[in-house]
Amino acid sequence: MSVHRLEEMSTPKLDALDRARTVILLTVSPLEQHGPHLPVGVDAFAARHFAETIAERLVAARPGWTVVLAPTLHLGSFTFDAPGTVRVRQRVVRDALTDYGASFARAGFRYILVANGHAGPGHLAALEEAAATVSRRHGVTMSSFTGHLAWEFLRGRYLPQIETALGRPLSPAERQAFAEDAHGGWWETSLMLLLRPDLVDDAYRALPPARYSLAERAIPNYPLLGGGQGYVGHPALADAAFAKATTEVLLGETMEIVDGLLDEEETRKIDEHLALCRRCCDRYEFARRQKALLVVHHLGTAVPLTLMQRLRELIARF
Repeated sequence: MSVHRLEEMSTPKLDALDRARTVILLTVSPLEQHGPHLPVGVDAFAARHFAETIAERLVAARPGWTVVLAPTLHLGSFTFDAPGTVRVRQRVVRDALTDYGASFARAGFRYILVANGHAGPGHLAALEEAAATVSRRHGVTMSSFTGHLAWEFLRGRYLPQIETALGRPLSPAERQAFAEDAHGGWWETSLMLLLRPDLVDDAYRALPPARYSLAERAIPNYPLLGGGQGYVGHPALADAAFAKATTEVLLGETMEIVDGLLDEEETRKIDEHLALCRRCCDRYEFARRQKALLVVHHLGTAVPLTLMQRLRELIARF
């Protein structure tokens, strides 16, 4: 088994893991009201789903690697205040995550990733700051990549991929609804219908759209003022198929970022070795040039397998 839960591991078992091939995956999201139809744990459910799926895909794509899932930290700032919301100061979120990351870094773990389901600006900033601090102080790779994904998603950057995953184009009305969506609306209600339909109140089907201008969104607690029910967007449009399509796109984008983070470290190690080892450097350069020549001379056609095999044998003897 290559995916482990931190709370289920003993210290010797954790200490026995190969630090060069182990990823620690933290999950950080607040408990926060999400309208009259969704539970306060929406963000945490979302983050945990992404963390578990990332872990499964990572170990499937990288044989010999291990992922350790830490328990969810129910922490978050820039939340909407209502019964059930646990508001945490931004610096507390930052300091708690810094302490978690530093603990794993001191234990020798080099890859620490943060999954998050909350898009509050101050919250995202706290996660980014904590990750940067731990990386700098301990010389490890700690990254909170969800801020970038969240904003790109909300800006509609991934709409073409979502339409492809859905197998149909979104209507103009749907595109407008997506642009107005932010909290407890179309997407988060859809996601909960996919993950935990038992926790979604059927009243979502009759909820009217809740639209807010940019100026209104700058006011603290805006979706709960003036009779607002605490959501932003169009929850009545929700369906599990939409959530499945959007999460698949987001997971694809996430895995590209994760692979880049892990491969960047591997590339750095190779470069450090090549700088010291003349024999490996010569062999590496020969292989690189050989591949470039093959691309030029066989452009548009498959490279003959016999030729590839002969070249590999020559490189192995070099």
